[in-house]
Amino acid sequence: MASRSVENRDAELAEKIIKADYEIDEIEIEVEEECLKILALYQPVAVDLRFIIAVIKINNDLERIGDQAKNIAQRVKIIAKREKIEVAFDYVLMSEKVESMLRKSLDALVKMDCDLALNVCALDDEVDAIKNEAYDLLKQVMQQKPDRLGYLINLLLISRHLERIADHATNIAEEVIYLVEGEIVRHEKLAIELNKRLIKPVST
Repeated sequence: MASRSVENRDAELAEKIIKADYEIDEIEIEVEEECLKILALYQPVAVDLRFIIAVIKINNDLERIGDQAKNIAQRVKIIAKREKIEVAFDYVLMSEKVESMLRKSLDALVKMDCDLALNVCALDDEVDAIKNEAYDLLKQVMQQKPDRLGYLINLLLISRHLERIADHATNIAEEVIYLVEGEIVRHEKLAIELNKRLIKPVST
């Protein structure tokens, strides 16, 4: 929804996304409270404990994804009121890649699929590269159109919010790996694991 609001400069859709964030916040609190009750009442160990810890972290990442979607929607409401500037950057492509990462991370969670989770992690570098491309392009346009800095800064921030959603999708994928293999795989260890398995990103 957030990506569609960017593509169409849809202020009405953006407002729906902003309102939906309050519901996501409430759900996040409910899930965390249930997890804490389970920890207190049943004192789970081993695999069960690992599952509860992962759910708490994933729950938090999903709530933050909601926050980033709200941030995008707020930017869209601002730029929708102003004259459009054509920028040689494909926000649709970036949005679709980020949405694909999120879908795959949740599929990996449902299926407990470690390879799919690793593929999500591999895609994160692609999104980072796209965000850097957006920064470079928008800086050039800022120099050409200094009178439209506000509009362009909002576009810049939208690319940043999309990149942060990709980061949270990667966090979810890392928790899936932790659930399946019982190993925390982040930073250098994640790079080693990707190289070891020769995982290449599969874009959709």
